[in-house]
Amino acid sequence: MPMDGLTVGFIARELDRTLAGGRVDRITQPERDAVVMVIRAGNENHRLLLCASPNNARCHLTDSSFSNPLEPPALCMLMRKQLMGARVTEVRQEAGDRIVRVDLDAVNEMGDHVLRRLVLEIMGRHSNLMLLDENGRILEAARHVNAEMSRVRQIQPGMIYQAPPGQNKLNPETLRGAELLERLQARDGGNFSRALAEEISGLSRVSAEEIATRVRAAGETWPEDLEGTCERLEDFFRRLPGMAAPCVLRGENGDAEDVFPFPYLSRDTGREEPCKTLSRALDLYYSTRDAKDRMNQKSAAMIRTLKGQADRCTRKLAMQEEELASAEKMDEYRRMGEAIQGNLYQLKKGMTEAVLPDWNDPEGGTITVPLDIRLTPIQNAQKYFKKYQKARSARETAAIQRDKTLEELEYLENMLMDAENCTAESELEEIRRELIRTGYMKRVTNRRQQRQLPESKPWRYVSADGIEIVVGKNSIQNDRLTLGAGGNETWLHAKDMPGSHVIIRTEGEAPLETLRQAALLAAWFSKGKNSSTVPVDYTLRKYVKKPSGAAPGKVIYTHQKTVYVTPEESEIKKISVSTCLRGER
Repeated sequence: MPMDGLTVGFIARELDRTLAGGRVDRITQPERDAVVMVIRAGNENHRLLLCASPNNARCHLTDSSFSNPLEPPALCMLMRKQLMGARVTEVRQEAGDRIVRVDLDAVNEMGDHVLRRLVLEIMGRHSNLMLLDENGRILEAARHVNAEMSRVRQIQPGMIYQAPPGQNKLNPETLRGAELLERLQARDGGNFSRALAEEISGLSRVSAEEIATRVRAAGETWPEDLEGTCERLEDFFRRLPGMAAPCVLRGENGDAEDVFPFPYLSRDTGREEPCKTLSRALDLYYSTRDAKDRMNQKSAAMIRTLKGQADRCTRKLAMQEEELASAEKMDEYRRMGEAIQGNLYQLKKGMTEAVLPDWNDPEGGTITVPLDIRLTPIQNAQKYFKKYQKARSARETAAIQRDKTLEELEYLENMLMDAENCTAESELEEIRRELIRTGYMKRVTNRRQQRQLPESKPWRYVSADGIEIVVGKNSIQNDRLTLGAGGNETWLHAKDMPGSHVIIRTEGEAPLETLRQAALLAAWFSKGKNSSTVPVDYTLRKYVKKPSGAAPGKVIYTHQKTVYVTPEESEIKKISVSTCLRGER
C-alpha cells in the first residue's frame, strides 16, 4: 500500500510538523532519482529522503546510510547552489494526490529571499523529483521528459511546471458527503470499496477497503443507507489528520509486509506492530526492499553475462560428452583392424563384410567386420587402425577439455550465485573486478566506479551457545574468511555445490547446537537452499587447503565429516545476527 494518497497525506503532515523552520545543512544524491537532505530543526539533524524510484518512490525521514558518487549529479549540484542554508517553510500534499511539495525560503545571489520548491511526484514509473523557482519554472529534474517521450506533459529545465492531468476525483481534504452521494448514486451499486477508490483521489485498493469497512454495516457489499454512509465518510476524512498511529504489518517470516498510517481493522491486527513515527515505519519497510531492487538493477548486466557464459559452457559440455561417447567405439575399431590383419589370406578386394575370428575374445568368438569394396584387405585394416588412433586422441582431448569446461562451469555458477546474493555495492565491485581479471567482463571506466569502496564484510551470527559464526558472501570473501581463520576453528561448506564458506569462531570441537546452526547457514547460503535435505561437510580449518592458482573460493579439504540438514527460513531467523565489529583475522 505505500505510498498511496492516504499515506502521503500523513507523511506530509508529519514532515511539516518536524521540519518547518529547519535549515538545510547538507544535500547528497546517492542515486539518479534519490536525494537526501540533512535539515537542522528542533535542535536535531533530520535526514529527509526524497526518492522518485519507479518501484519505490517515497519521502520520509531516514536513518539508513547511502553510498554517494564521487562526482555529484547535476540535480544535486544545483540544489546545493539554490538550497544550502534555506529554511523549510511548509511540507504539504497536493489535493489529496501522491504529490508532495516542499517549500523553502532561500537567499539568492543578490541576497534577496526567494521561494524555492521541491515537487515529488509518486506515480510509479512516471515518478519524478523537480526543483522549481519562485515563478514555478523548472530549474532541474531527476528525469527529463521530452515531447517524444510524452505528448501530454514535458518536464525540461526552463519550462513552467504543470501538475499531472486531473482524474476528476474528489479531494479527500475537502470532501463533502452530498457531492460524494451524488456520484455514488449514479453508479447504481457494485463493489463499494472499488467505487471509493475510483471517486476519491489517492485511495489504493487496500485503503479504500479499510475505509469501506469503517463506514458501512457489517456484511454489506453496497450500503443500504447510502446517504448516512456518505455523511460518515465526510466525518471520517475530517477526523483523519488526528488519527495518526503508524504501524507496520509483519509477514509470517517477520519482515515488514505493509505500512499503515493507523491500524487497519480490515487486516490482521495481530501482526501489526506500532511505530513511533510513520517515517520510521516507512524506513523499516523500504530499507531492504529498495536496496535489493537497486542491487538487482546494478547486477542485472553482470548476471546476464554470467548466465550467457554458463549456457555456453553447458552446450560445450554436451558436445564434449557426445565426443566421448563416440570414442567408446575405439576398442571396436582396433579389434576389427586386428581381425582383418590376422586373416588377410581369407579376404579379397570387393568383399562387403567378413565374419572373422576375434582374437580378443577369450571364448574364441567371431566378429563381423564391414569392408570397403574399393579397398584391399590391408587398406581396410589400415582404415580401422586410423579410426582407432583418431578415436583414442579424441577421447584424451575431449576428456581434458571436458574437465576444463566443468571447472569453468563451476566457476561461473559460483560467480552467478555471488552476484545474485549481493547486498552491497562493495560486494558487487569485488565480483566485477574478479570477472574483469578473468576476461568475462570488460573494464568500464567511469567516475562512480573509480571511487574507493570499503572492503565488503561477511555475515556474522551468534549461535545459541553464544559462539560467533561467520559466513562469506562471495567467493572472494570466502578466501579471505577461510585463509584468515584459526587452524583449530571449524570450517563448513555445502557438499559438492556452490556456496558460502562458514567458520565457527571457537577453538577445537564446537558444541552440537552451534554446529547444527552453522550447518543450517552453510546450507541456506548455497545452491541447495531450496532442497529438502542438504549435505554439509565440516572439518578443522587446518585441513582446508587452497591449491596454487585455484579460482576464488576453490579449496580442497580432508578429515571431513558430513551432517544433513533442511534449510528453512524460519530456522535461519532464529539465529541471532551478531553486532560484533571486530576486524577480520
